[in-house]
This record gives sequence, structure tokens and C-alpha cells, in this order.
Amino acid sequence: MPDFQPLLEWMQHQPGFRHWADQLPEQIRRGLSTERWGDLPAWQTVLDNLPDIAPASVDFTSGVRIGDSGELDNTAREALRTTLMGLHPWRKGPWQLFGLDIDTEWRSDWKWDRLAPHLQDVTGHRVLDVGCGNGYHCMRLFGAGAERVIGIDPSAKFIYQFQVFKKYCPEIPVDVLPLGIEHLPPDLKCFDTVLSMGVIYHRRDPLGHIQELADCLKPGGQLVLETLVVEGEQSLVPDGRYAKMRNVWCVPCPGEVIQWLHKLNLKNPRLVDLCTTTAAEQRRTDWMHFESLTDFLDPANPELTVEGYPAPKRAVFIANL
Repeated sequence: MPDFQPLLEWMQHQPGFRHWADQLPEQIRRGLSTERWGDLPAWQTVLDNLPDIAPASVDFTSGVRIGDSGELDNTAREALRTTLMGLHPWRKGPWQLFGLDIDTEWRSDWKWDRLAPHLQDVTGHRVLDVGCGNGYHCMRLFGAGAERVIGIDPSAKFIYQFQVFKKYCPEIPVDVLPLGIEHLPPDLKCFDTVLSMGVIYHRRDPLGHIQELADCLKPGGQLVLETLVVEGEQSLVPDGRYAKMRNVWCVPCPGEVIQWLHKLNLKNPRLVDLCTTTAAEQRRTDWMHFESLTDFLDPANPELTVEGYPAPKRAVFIANL
């Protein structure tokens, strides 16, 4: 079981977090239960089989790099690769671990590069990343100066992927918890920055999701909302799947997202980035063998999904409480 004790101890000394700290051990137990996740013992074995090395250096500013290539020989690096494949598929990254390049499905660094110029300075911030996956952007936020970063994601495999890297830098104030936003106390109001990236279109009630995010913010805090969008004036409500994804309830147009943010009294809502997702940014790799973007698009017309809807575009919005 991953060790969350340092986070719990920190929370107990923070007035706004104490109530959550009292609930959190049981939430973690449920989120990482073998009754729910039958493969969890195998994922724990991956952590147990990692080499015990103290990395000579780490870098979370230009990417996520832990250790140097000279700290493992080629045989040991290949053994590390084999071990980490026990946590396949690797979707968010890339990560570099002792010279091993983990070439994930998504180039999440590209999304970070599009977002970072528009973020308010996060130096000293307490940051919440909702639906964070394996915590790649949590690490980049820490590298950008955040004081404490908490990511939440209900997928236990993502928690174990993050723990691979946490093993080698246990002292950093970054944690990824096996929770959804519905598990957080209401009106938490403890975070300077809250991110929700790639979540809202999976929610039946998008305004309710934005309100949940806003309820986690301190007054004046910044909200970062990233979502699939369709251009134009009309949002898309898919009949069935969208790009083979289940549970896509609404793909909004940018103007509707701005209206949602205004409606919930968030200040200065703005669209800061809009781009088409390409097969260079989301693709099948040696670390993710399943279907990826090219399999989700119409082979005769890549501007459409296989269902005939507009191909994925993604937008980033920022607003303040």
C-alpha cells in the first residue's frame, strides 16, 4: 500500500484540511481495495520490484526526469522497463527514469507547454488537479513552484504509476489520491489553483462540476478547465460514443463554456488555447499498445470521428473565483 502518512500529517496541521484528513484514510482504503481492483497485488509487485537507487538528480522544470542514465547499466535498464510494463498502459507523460524514456500515449508535455504561459504564477500555491491520471501535470506544477500539489483520480492503476516516481523522491510535496471530486468535503476552499483537464465532458451535469471545482478554491484562486470542444455556436450531444469513448455527455462549444463560467460567477473567464488533437500528440507507442487517436478517426476523412462527429479539438479556459 502506498504511504500517504506524510500528507496526512501535513493536513492535520492545516486548519482548512483537518476535516478532510479525518476522512481520508478510509477513502484511500476504499479506493485501493482488492475487492474493487483485483490486479492491485500485481501492481504492488511492480513497486516492490523497483531497484533501490537514490537518484543523483531530478528535474521537474523542463520535463519530468528522475535520475541519470549512468546510474543503471543497459541490462538493469531493460529489467526496469520489463518491470514497468506491469503497469501498462502508460497514457500520460513522458517520463524519464534513470535514462529510460517512458514514451506515453499522450505528449502531456505539449499540453503543459500550451497552458503554462497563461497560468498565474503558482509559486507557493496549494494546487488541486482533478482527474490527474498518473500525476504528470502534478509534477510539472511542483516544478513551476507550487508549495503542495494534490492530484485525485479514481483509477488505482494511475495511483501506482505515480508511486513509481514518488519512490525515488518521497520528500516532494506531491501526492495522487484514489478519489473523485465527489469524495472531497463540500466548500473546501483551501486551494489557490484548481485544474480539471479532460473531465467535464464525462459529467452529466457540467455546471455542477464547475461548481464543485470552484468550491475547492480560495477567494481569488484560479480555475483551469480543459475540455473537448466543437467550434461554432452549437454544442454536441453525442448519440452513443464519441471517438469510441463512452460517457461523453456533452462536447461544448467554447462560447458555452464561457457562459457556464459566467453563470457561476467566476471572474474574467477566458479561452487561452484551442488546438486540434493530432496523431503526433496522442498515439500508440511501445508503452501503450491499445487503440489511439488514428483508430478513433474516419480513415477516409480524419476531420471526422468514426461515428461521423467533428474530430477532437481541445480548449483551455481560465477563470478566477
